[in-house]
Amino acid sequence: MNWPTYMCLTTDGSERPHTDQVQALCSAGVDWVQLRAKEMSDQELESIAFECMIRCREIGSTFVLNDRLDLALRLGADGVHLGKLDTPWAEARERAGAGFLIGGTVNSVDDAERAVASGVLDYVGVGPFKFTHTKKNLAPVLVESDWRAILETLGDLPSYAIGGIEPADIPEVLALGVTGAAICSVLYRKPNVSDIYQTLLNTL
Repeated sequence: MNWPTYMCLTTDGSERPHTDQVQALCSAGVDWVQLRAKEMSDQELESIAFECMIRCREIGSTFVLNDRLDLALRLGADGVHLGKLDTPWAEARERAGAGFLIGGTVNSVDDAERAVASGVLDYVGVGPFKFTHTKKNLAPVLVESDWRAILETLGDLPSYAIGGIEPADIPEVLALGVTGAAICSVLYRKPNVSDIYQTLLNTL
C-alpha cells in the first residue's frame, strides 16, 4: 500500500458538522479521512458515516472510522482505528478478516511491543506529539528519547505522529522517522480547509 503522508481526521470540536468537514477534506483532495465522532451513538452516526464514506469513494480517498468496528464493518468502510480501550486488535482482525485496515494507538514502548506482537495492525498512531484538546485523558507528551525507542520497537510498521500537529511542526515530526502525521483541529480553524491542506503539502 502507498501510505499517505497525512491522515486527516474530523473532530467534534468544530462548528462544522462532520459531513461538512468530510466534504471540505474531499474538496481539498486528501488521501485519507478518519471520521472521529466521539459524542454520538452508532445509530446517530450511521447515516452520517455512510454519507461521508460515499463522498470519499467518489474521490478515491481511504475512509476509516474511529473506534467503531461494528459500524465500520456494517457500512463497508475501508478500516477502523482502535484505541487501547476499544475492541482488542486481534479480535478486530479475526472479525474483519484480511484486506480491512486496522490501526492502533501507541503511547509507549510497551504499547509498541504489543502492537508488533499482535501481528494484526496495518499502522499505528504514535503520540502525543504535543498537547491537544481533541483527546480526553491525554497520555503524557512524548519526548525525543521516547520517540526513538518507540519507533525502533515498531520497526517497519507504518507510524503516524498524533496530537496537536500543525503545519509548522511537520519538519520536526517527519525528522523523527515516522511515516507521516495525523492532522485534525488545525484543518478547521480557517474557512478554507483546502488552504490549510495545501500549506501542509507545501511543507514536504
